[in-house]
Amino acid sequence: MGKPYVLVIPYPTQGHVIPLVELSQNLAKQGIKISFVNTVFNHKRVLDAFGEKVDENGLLHLLSVPDGLEDGEDRNQLGKLTERLCQVMPTQLKELIHKVNGSDDDKISCVLADINIGLALDVAAELGIPTVGLWPGAVFQLAMLLSIPKFIDDGLIDEIGTPLMKHKMFQLSPKTPSIHPMNLVWLNIDDSTSTQKIMFDFILRNIKVVETTDWVLCNSSLELEFQGFNLVPKASPIGPFLAINRLGNLSGNFWPEDSTCLQWLDQQSPGSVIYVAFGSFTIFDQIQFQELALGLEITERPFIWVVREDITKGKHHNYPKGFNERVGNRCRIVSWAPQAAVLGHSSIACFISHCGWNSTMEGVSNGVPFLCWPYFADQFLNESYISDIWKTGLKLQKDEGGIIRKEEIKRKVEQLVGDENFKTRAVELKQMVEKSVSDGGSSDKVFKNFVQWLKS
Repeated sequence: MGKPYVLVIPYPTQGHVIPLVELSQNLAKQGIKISFVNTVFNHKRVLDAFGEKVDENGLLHLLSVPDGLEDGEDRNQLGKLTERLCQVMPTQLKELIHKVNGSDDDKISCVLADINIGLALDVAAELGIPTVGLWPGAVFQLAMLLSIPKFIDDGLIDEIGTPLMKHKMFQLSPKTPSIHPMNLVWLNIDDSTSTQKIMFDFILRNIKVVETTDWVLCNSSLELEFQGFNLVPKASPIGPFLAINRLGNLSGNFWPEDSTCLQWLDQQSPGSVIYVAFGSFTIFDQIQFQELALGLEITERPFIWVVREDITKGKHHNYPKGFNERVGNRCRIVSWAPQAAVLGHSSIACFISHCGWNSTMEGVSNGVPFLCWPYFADQFLNESYISDIWKTGLKLQKDEGGIIRKEEIKRKVEQLVGDENFKTRAVELKQMVEKSVSDGGSSDKVFKNFVQWLKS
């Protein structure tokens, strides 16, 4: 038998690629050969953002398969993307595995895939290859999805995932996030009922692999989600993955990072800067974009704001009149930031975030308090962890028109930064997760056991 050789497959969006790249890097450091499979479209984006340099020890390779969409089709339409993946991915993966096994001295000994693309694990099982599922979000979100049959039995939702009690908050167990039925993950990815149906069916298909896969690994820790892990006994915590573990400069980001903001941060006072970033999917209309700009301006604090080229509806970002002149050098606007480095900088005061799980873990790992501004998917659940369970941040409230106003932003920034308890709790949480991934910690032990399993 040759060396262990793992084929790694993420669901093809930014927030899913990053944690699987982090895990792949950690495995390559342990001497395990990895081939990382992006879609052709994302493969090109990762290479454009970071060049060919992947890692120092030559064990991590990048491969690609088609996603079934044409050039120019919108890959942010997750219903359409998911439908095409289901049609083309199984055949493409089979061909790829046969090709790799036919041309490489080392045969693929394990397929490690995102549970959100369970079909990859089905393909591996069909070919008799051992399988590992990674859950890249909160284990509590996985517990929610595994509870779908119970939700149907209890009359919370019907057979196609539509809530039957639309305004009644519920909890799976004490000390876990409260859930609003309309924030169930398949309902808030898109307004279209056809997308909701596609995603609900896809989720039901994916969660079946939890039963059959050899391992279910989770980018979380017992310290963060003790109750969540109780609800999913098969899930093993190996997180949070930390960006400091990277080899070379591959991060899995789809955009080049603007690291000039780090020099700007060096010139700011400790604990003074607001960091504002909304991940790869959030889109604002012009009214909300302008309110956010004005809200940041009237805090009178320095801020770094990540403004993706596609963050607003329409071709141009219309900043309020005179905004750039008024904020001057007090603000740094970048199109994409080296987020882990920014959050680890001593001048950061707080993080205005969409609460994606990767951002949540990076904020937690750096002891940064949050202002929560969730957009879709699992972000509402993560917001509940931050504000209700861990108490390391505050929720931003929308007005009757669904807009978060500038006065609300200023008020919440002052409340968050003005109350030392938020920072104290954030630092305590940071110390807890540091312990879990340190030598002998709960996540570290699971990771080492997993590596031994791969090598055996």
